[in-house]
Amino acid sequence: MNSNKVLNATGLACPMPIVRTKKAIDELEVGKVLEVHATDKGSKADIAAWCKASGNELVHQDEDGDVFKFWIKKA
Repeated sequence: MNSNKVLNATGLACPMPIVRTKKAIDELEVGKVLEVHATDKGSKADIAAWCKASGNELVHQDEDGDVFKFWIKKA
C-alpha cells in the first residue's frame, strides 16, 4: 500500500504513538496517507479509536511480526 509519509513509533508506549500520529497527520494535506509503525499492543485499538474520533480514515492495518502497521488517510 502506498503512503505519503511514514511514522516510526516502534518502541514507544501509550500514549506516544497516538501523540506522534496526530502531529504527523497534521503536517499532511487532505487526502494524503500516513503509514504508522508501532509495537505497542494497545495501538491496535487506540489508532482505530483515534481515527474514528478525529474523522480520519483507517484505510488498512497489518501486522509484520511484532510491528503493527496502519495506513491513515487524512480527512
